[in-house]
Amino acid sequence: MSRNRITLTGISCVAAVAALGLAGCGGGGSYGGGSDGKASTATREASTAAHPSTVKVSDSPLGDILVDGTGRTLYLFTADGKNTNSMKCDTACLKLWPPAEGKPKAGSGSNASLIGTTQGSAPQATYAGHPLYYYAKDKAPGDLKGQGIDGIWYVLNAKGTAVKQAAPSTDGDGDSGYGY
Repeated sequence: MSRNRITLTGISCVAAVAALGLAGCGGGGSYGGGSDGKASTATREASTAAHPSTVKVSDSPLGDILVDGTGRTLYLFTADGKNTNSMKCDTACLKLWPPAEGKPKAGSGSNASLIGTTQGSAPQATYAGHPLYYYAKDKAPGDLKGQGIDGIWYVLNAKGTAVKQAAPSTDGDGDSGYGY
């Protein structure tokens, strides 16, 4: 008899936890959840601002620079030129400098008219015509470890221009790594 009570109590607890979890998943997100599929403007803006496919401007030791919606620094490769699909990058290079793929939305401080993509089967995000990249060794929002590498990789300012000053070292091992 007590075995049945434990089983029923356990099932009730699992059902309650599942119901709470499902309740947290619904409700008014920008992807159509909730009763009418509409989200408030504030909810939509918060969702866009935190999404990696958003390009926004953030304050850094190098001034205002472009980051994605999660705060990860975006870079340009000076040899790319503008709106190019011809980066000569092997597998090792792509692992270290992964492209920012897709068409991002404009976030705080960025200019929507400067956002675009390259042509091709896997469009890469561009800003002011420059294809955008991440640096794999940037682990936290605000890291600037790719700044100035080989004199060809740089962060961009809100106008889409390469910021060519050196990033300050903040973590004692010679790598820049300013995080906010």
